[in-house]
Amino acid sequence: MLLVSLLSLLILAAQYVAITASVQDTIAAPNSSINSVNSSTRAHWVRLTNEVLLAQGTPCPFSAFASVIVNHTAPGLGELVCTGVNKRQTGNPTLHGEIAAIQNCSAILTDPSGPYKLSPARALDAFAQLSLYTNAESCPMCASAIRWAGFREYIYGTSIDTLIQQGWDQIRISSLEVFRQSFDLPHPARLIGEVLTNETDPYLLWQFNPEYPCPMGCARGGSSSSCTAI
Repeated sequence: MLLVSLLSLLILAAQYVAITASVQDTIAAPNSSINSVNSSTRAHWVRLTNEVLLAQGTPCPFSAFASVIVNHTAPGLGELVCTGVNKRQTGNPTLHGEIAAIQNCSAILTDPSGPYKLSPARALDAFAQLSLYTNAESCPMCASAIRWAGFREYIYGTSIDTLIQQGWDQIRISSLEVFRQSFDLPHPARLIGEVLTNETDPYLLWQFNPEYPCPMGCARGGSSSSCTAI
């Protein structure tokens, strides 16, 4: 009888651990309305990250990672504060889209001739009112930068799991895990994932998969089978 009771307790404990782990690994659904921002507004800003990519001069950039930073305390869809794209090709290996966007925002917020004219201290405080959108889930370096900046929200498109499955080199630590381990930091950020993946995936899944269609305006050709503009 005692053995049966112990086994029952072990089974219940295992079920509790499984349920708890499942809940802890759950993030907000992409169609959620959070902080009074609806899903169509979220889609608008994730879609803009793709448009920022296209503004770089090619419809199929290889390192197709971009971010936009938005003030949702402004009326309507919110106010675009700054953008950033992956600029590793400039020689800075840490200049991912999110880092570039944060740097650009810092410069814009503190520009004495710009629209905000904030002091450095007030610029640091301003990040707590801003949301960072990126077309793909941030690497742990960028997710950590998002937490250190103290953003109100962080929203991404294509997941890091999908990037790994499609051949991208990644440090295999999810944004959720970075956020989970950053509880000592102030300004807890909301995390919303896999928004508009039907539009972000096409820019990120062709690079290492020769069977994946090229983005619109591009085609495969030559010995490399890479997508190039047509």
